Amino acid sequence: MGLPKPHHPLIGIVDLEGLRNDSDIDAIVFDLYVVSLKRGCDSLLYGQQKYDFDEGLMAFMSPGQVLRGDEGGVPPDLQGWMLFIHPDFLWNTSLAKKIKKYEYFGYSTNEALFLSDKEEAVINDIIKNIRNEYHSNIDKFSQDIIVSHLETLLNYAERFYQRQFITRKITNHKILNQVEEVLTDYFNNESLLSNGLPNVQYMANKLNISSKYLSSLLKQLTGQTTQQIIHEKLIEKAKEKLSTTDISVSEIAYELGFEHSQSFSKLFKSKTQQSPLEFRQSFS
Repeated sequence: MGLPKPHHPLIGIVDLEGLRNDSDIDAIVFDLYVVSLKRGCDSLLYGQQKYDFDEGLMAFMSPGQVLRGDEGGVPPDLQGWMLFIHPDFLWNTSLAKKIKKYEYFGYSTNEALFLSDKEEAVINDIIKNIRNEYHSNIDKFSQDIIVSHLETLLNYAERFYQRQFITRKITNHKILNQVEEVLTDYFNNESLLSNGLPNVQYMANKLNISSKYLSSLLKQLTGQTTQQIIHEKLIEKAKEKLSTTDISVSEIAYELGFEHSQSFSKLFKSKTQQSPLEFRQSFS
C-alpha cells in the first residue's frame, strides 16, 4: 500500500494521507485490533455498507473483521489515521482481557462514532502521545505507557458512544420505532407458532445493525436489554389473550411460541407477580 515500514513490530499508526492512490484495496482481513479516524472517505466499504464520512468518524475493528475497498481506489482527499494493535502487544497487561469489555469492538463497523471538533482534538492528542512513545527508544516502560494511553483512548471512545446514543435522537428514536414495528408484526403473524420467540440476532438483522449495537442503544435509551423488550412485548400479548379470550393457558403458551406451558407461566409470573390464571381471574 506504499506505507513505510512500522517503527514497532506490534503497534503502529498509519497516516491515511500517505496511502498511494494506486493502492488496490479489495478486501483485507486484519488479525489486529484497528482504531481509525477518517475524513473525506466515502469510497471505503465496511461489511456490506458504505460508510458516511462527511464528519470525523471513528471506527473500531477486532481481529477477523473485513475491510473492503471500492473500485475508485484511495480518495484524493482522504485524511486521518489508523491505529493497528497486534493482540500479542496486550499480553500480560491490564488490557489483555479488558479490551473485550469495550462493546464497540463488536459493533458493525458502519455503526460509526461521530465526533465533535472538541472530541476529535482529545482523541488526536492521545494518538500523538502513543506515536511519540513508540518512536522513542523502546525500554521496559514503553509498553506500560502505551497501554495506559490506549486505555485512556478506549475509555474516551466509550464515553463518546454513550453521548452519541443520547444526542443522535432522531436516528435513535427511529430505531426504537422500528423495534416496536418489528415486534408488533412478529407477534401478529404466524412467526411465533413456526419459529418461537424472536431473539436478539433476529431483531438486529431486521434493523440492519449489529446485535451489540442494538443492545447498547436500547440499554441507554430505555434501561432495558433487547431481550427484556422482547419479553415485555410477549407479556403484553399474553395479557391481551388472557383478558379477551377463553382459550386455555396451555393454548396461549403454544400460540406464543412456548413448547411447555410451565415455561410461559414462570416467565409471566416473574414479570407480573401473578400467574396467568390469577391475572385472568382478576377480570372476572
